[in-house]
Amino acid sequence: MDKMIINGGIPLKGEVNIVGAKNSALGVLPATILCEEKCIIENVPDIQDIRNYISILSKIGAEVNREGHTLYIDTSNINQGKISTIEEETTKMRASYYMIGALLTKFKDVCLALPGGCNIGDRPIDLHNKGFEALGAKVEIKNGFIHVHAKELTGAHIYLDVVSVGATINIMLASVMAKGVTTIENAAKEPHVVDIANFLNMMGAKIKGAGTDVIRITGVDKLHGAEYSVVPDQITAGTYMIAAAATCGDVLVKNIIPRHMEPIVAKLAEAGCIINTYDDSIRVVGKKPLKAITIKTMPYPGFPTDLQQPMGVIMCIANGVSTIIENVFENRFKYIYELKKMGADIMLNGNVAVFNGVEKLQNAKIQATDLRAGAAMIIAGLVAEGRTEITQLKHIDRGYEKIVENLRQLGADIVRVDE
Repeated sequence: MDKMIINGGIPLKGEVNIVGAKNSALGVLPATILCEEKCIIENVPDIQDIRNYISILSKIGAEVNREGHTLYIDTSNINQGKISTIEEETTKMRASYYMIGALLTKFKDVCLALPGGCNIGDRPIDLHNKGFEALGAKVEIKNGFIHVHAKELTGAHIYLDVVSVGATINIMLASVMAKGVTTIENAAKEPHVVDIANFLNMMGAKIKGAGTDVIRITGVDKLHGAEYSVVPDQITAGTYMIAAAATCGDVLVKNIIPRHMEPIVAKLAEAGCIINTYDDSIRVVGKKPLKAITIKTMPYPGFPTDLQQPMGVIMCIANGVSTIIENVFENRFKYIYELKKMGADIMLNGNVAVFNGVEKLQNAKIQATDLRAGAAMIIAGLVAEGRTEITQLKHIDRGYEKIVENLRQLGADIVRVDE
């Protein structure tokens, strides 16, 4: 079992380049199933979830070749009969549910093991199923599998009771070749929703309104191959920005879209950091003492739930009382028990966590309870005095490319060892 060892207390300084967005790539890859020509996808992060998706595509007959951050994908020989071979992969991550929308469009019939992923709260796929059924499909869930089939997919008006990124993307995948017009109301507006819609449009789809709460999809008969570059990862960029602030460092985060970072920039500035924004980069300079803040997680353009855990580390050492109100996932506070091992003073009541700032965190043996909690544990280790050990790195590997190497280049004393 691997672990990370961090000797903390060193301010991060330097530059870091951000690669493509995990959440975008995990929707773009299954979208390649919808054409029978080659696609070239650039700026794809080298992380475990992407490797898992490459395995899924390869097992069902796609040819996938990787050169650096570029994938060359040919899905012309995908075989419906091989779908049963990907059960192990689909149960390892949440985003495997995008295969349902893509394969439903491709074959009008798909049976997959229910998706896995981080245990951060109740994440049912009811809204996905509601969308599939509105398009004319029948959905059956039995013995850990979901079976979706339809004689024909027909455009429909679909209102999402709750804003859902996954359901929005899955309905787009299922409706791009449906007959007629599909309207998604109360759609998610996250950057990766827009990114996946842009890729589908480059393939010949007719999608309008992505990035607003109403998306309209006019079905087309055929999609073609395309070359596309995935947008930079908003969450990875935010993680390094928060790490710079927490360590009172000075870091330039490059190759990003600053507009996507506005909620994070606002809160770091409120905490007392100096923020300089450029065309495609942001510089964060942390200042002592950090000030107490309050955040409420919300769908985009609100503060992202995926960054509340890293931000929680700043709150541990900020001067005063800080508050997190988690409005997206109810189990996203498991990491608090790890921070308490390091001397954090935190009170939890339902979806509200109250942080009484302490002067410093103490070194400890801690674990990553999920993907973004893993990032928070790394930042906590960078802040704490002495040697911190982090286990359960499989969660971190799912979403962060070369995070140890990147932090070492910023001056961190961090290594990964195999026990």
